[in-house]
Amino acid sequence: MTDSPNPERAPRPERPAALLVGLALLLSLVFILPLAALLARASNSDWLGGLAGEPARQALALSLTSSALATGLAVLLGTPLAYGLARWQFRGRRLLQLLVDLPIVLPPSVAGLSLLLAFGRRGVFGSALGELGVSLPFTFAAVVLAQLFVAGPLYVRSARAGFRGVDSQLEEAARTEGASDWQMFRYVMVPEIRGAILSGLVLCWARALGEFGATILFAGNLPGRTQTMPLAIYLALESQPETALGLAVVLLGASGVALWLVRLWGGED
Repeated sequence: MTDSPNPERAPRPERPAALLVGLALLLSLVFILPLAALLARASNSDWLGGLAGEPARQALALSLTSSALATGLAVLLGTPLAYGLARWQFRGRRLLQLLVDLPIVLPPSVAGLSLLLAFGRRGVFGSALGELGVSLPFTFAAVVLAQLFVAGPLYVRSARAGFRGVDSQLEEAARTEGASDWQMFRYVMVPEIRGAILSGLVLCWARALGEFGATILFAGNLPGRTQTMPLAIYLALESQPETALGLAVVLLGASGVALWLVRLWGGED
C-alpha cells in the first residue's frame, strides 16, 4: 500500500528574492519610462496637426514606399538564400552565414560608410555603375538599398531558422515522389515555414521603416527625395516638435503592431 503524500511536506513555490524583483523592475522601468514619456508628451500636443504638414506627409509616404520595396526585395532574394544556407552543404557556408548576419549588429554609421565606399561615385563599384549611367548615392534607390542592407538579414535569419526546422522526413517523402528542387522549394518548404516567413517579413519591414544611420550617410537627408521619417524627426526636433512627435508616434505604433504580429505568427506567449 502506497502512503498518501503528506500535504505538509509538499514543496511550496519559491518566491523570488526581493533583490531580483528590484533589479527586474529597474530594467523594466528603463524600457517603459521613455515610451511613456513620449506618449504623455504627445497627448499634450497637436501631434496630429504635425502630421498634416508637407514635410511629414512626404517623409511618411517615402518611408512606407521605400520600406515596402526593401522588404519585397528581402523576401524575393532572401528566401532562396535562407533555403541554401539552411539545407545545402558547401564550402564557405558558415562564413557566408556570418557575413549575411553581420549587418544586424553592425553600427549604423559603419553600415552607411560601407555602402558609400562600395557604391559611391568614387567607391569600389561606383565607377563601373557610373559608366552605365547609374548613380546611387543621395537617391531614392540609395534609401531602399540602405534599408535592405540593414533590415534584410533579419528576414534571412528568420526564414533560415524556419527551413532548418522542417522535418527531414518530409523532404525525403517529397524526393521519393519525384519532386524536383524547385517543386521541393515552392510546394513543400515555403508553405511549411509560412509563419517564419511572415515573422521575418514584419521584422524586416519594421527595421527598414526605422532605419536612420546608414540612410543619412548613403542617401542623405533631402526632403521629398531621401528624407524618411527617422530623418524628418531628427530635422524637426527643435524647430517643429509637433511634427517630430507625430512621426515618432507613428513609428512607435508601427513597431508595436509589428512586434505583436511576430509574436502571433511565431507562436510566442
